[in-house]
Amino acid sequence: MLVWLGLSEGAGWWILLSSVGMVGLALIAVPMVIVRIPEDYFTHPQRGGGASSRRCHWFRWIWLVVKNLLGLACLFFGALMLVLPGQGILTILLGVTLLDFPGKYRLQRWVVSRRTVLDAINWVRKRRGRAPLVLKHFAEDGSR
Repeated sequence: MLVWLGLSEGAGWWILLSSVGMVGLALIAVPMVIVRIPEDYFTHPQRGGGASSRRCHWFRWIWLVVKNLLGLACLFFGALMLVLPGQGILTILLGVTLLDFPGKYRLQRWVVSRRTVLDAINWVRKRRGRAPLVLKHFAEDGSR
């Protein structure tokens, strides 16, 4: 099966089990994250640092570095899984979610504003007894 990559049959089974495990984890984790999003999260023109950015400045930097390194690793392995067995697109999306980069909030708002994505998110929220996400569209300069 994976002889052309130089991998043994045992490695193929581990890749298969990892893929099934990631799908199972996604089925559990994604609804948990969707339910935890505040309903007004996307009503602001931009995200700012919360109260946590004022506490333990050194811990925030360590967390930021670890989270971005993990995001880069997810991007790398997700790209590999596009050609190898595995959940490549899901892993890439996880990596983008973990990374901090300029325009990330705007990209998230754009993705969530797609009708099918918003309907799916609000369906999960409704099943868990949560209010639907509220979206407000802002012009590029941040005005309403």
